[in-house]
Amino acid sequence: MDDKLTIFIAITAAAVFLQMLILFFMYLAVRSLSKRVEAAVEEIQPKVLPLLEDGKSIQQEVKTFLETARPKIELVIDNAAHVTTVARTDIGRVSATVNDMVDRTRLQTIRIDEMVTRTLDSVEETSEKVQESVKAPVRRVSGLAQAIGVGVSTYLRGQKRGRNGGPDEMFI
Repeated sequence: MDDKLTIFIAITAAAVFLQMLILFFMYLAVRSLSKRVEAAVEEIQPKVLPLLEDGKSIQQEVKTFLETARPKIELVIDNAAHVTTVARTDIGRVSATVNDMVDRTRLQTIRIDEMVTRTLDSVEETSEKVQESVKAPVRRVSGLAQAIGVGVSTYLRGQKRGRNGGPDEMFI
């Protein structure tokens, strides 16, 4: 139990010592900052005090500046208003042109789609006609060839039976 208490006291002492070091360094930093602020105040004070004492002359200078600058400021504002008006007009024209181009593109796309559809329909129709015009004679030739084949095979079987005295002759 004494060992734990000793360790606890040692840790607490170390923490207190660490806090003391932190506070000491904070004191040094604040002291240094205080010296800088005092130096800055001493440097600025001679420049600011005459301005504060001479406040009426500053007001007069600002008033004079505003009076001389007012026409120029008004001219800048008028120019900005004119530029805004011109920009709005130009944007309106550009918007109308773009809308017209989009409409024309849409119409051309529809026309192209119709042309492609008609072309594909024509190709399909032509393909069907070609298939039918080729199939019909091929069917006829195929049918004719089958008929000839059946006729020749029947004839050959009849020839074969005639030589062998086939079963047909036995029943007659």
